[in-house]
Formats: sequence, structure tokens, C-alpha cells
Amino acid sequence: MNAEIPTPATELTQRLSSTPRGARLARRLTAHQLATWGYPHDSEPNRTAQLLVAELAANAVTHGRVPGRDFRLRLLLLPGADTVRIEVSDPRADRVLRFLTGDLEAEAGRGLIVVQVLASLWGVAERDVGKTVWAELALSPRQRPGAPRPCPRRPGPAG
Repeated sequence: MNAEIPTPATELTQRLSSTPRGARLARRLTAHQLATWGYPHDSEPNRTAQLLVAELAANAVTHGRVPGRDFRLRLLLLPGADTVRIEVSDPRADRVLRFLTGDLEAEAGRGLIVVQVLASLWGVAERDVGKTVWAELALSPRQRPGAPRPCPRRPGPAG
């Protein structure tokens, strides 16, 4: 008998393989979950959350990977604060986070700058095994199903 494990309607937690495929799946899960919460795929909050997850998941599979170990994605909707908290946990605690160090031609080191610019708050938390890099994203009011949206080429009505 398969029993479903109930999870809060405001949370998604998923373990994913520490591979590029796992990172892509994390971004797709994020898009779907925010749409479920009322932030459509083509909305600014959904696209921004996808970018944050893409950067954090890419870092987890590139720099936080331990062979045979997964990374974890957790999305938590904080309705009172109109915020989504994104957490990506990986099993490597021995690597410190690094920013671009001045070499503008470098191929790496920009991901955390993107996170810093897009997130309202972000940080790193130690775990028993590994670390969690988290980011919070302020959300605009939810789009009600069937409610008209402003045309992307024109500003919406004032007010």
C-alpha cells in the first residue's frame, strides 16, 4: 500500500541528484511550485525564483558535490511576509563561498553576485553534514486565476 506523506501546502522539499540534470530539475520544480502557489510561470517572481534556484543548484552540483550524495531543494512560502525562502543544501562544508575576485574574464564566480542582487536576503547555514545556502525573495501580490494582466509592452493601470 502506498501512503502519501502529507506535506504543508506552503513547502516543497526534494532531494535531487548532484548532476546538471538534477540542477535543471530543481529549476523546473521551482517554476511549477510557484505556479501552484499563484505566481504564474511567466510572472516576475516565478522567473526570479527560477534564476535563484538555478544559481544555487549549479553551485551545489559543481562545488558542493560529493560522489553518491544528493543535494536538497527546499522552497518555503512565507505568506505573512509575502516571501519565498529558497534553500539548497549540499554535503560539502569544507568549501567556502567565493565571489568573483577581479578577473573579469574568469568563467566562474558570478553566481553568488546574481544571488546577492536578486534576493531580499541570503546567507549560509552550517548543517551536521554540509551547508545550506538560502535566499529569500519578496513576492508581489498573487495573480488570481482569470484576472487580467497588463500587457508586457504597456504599463498597467495606475493604482
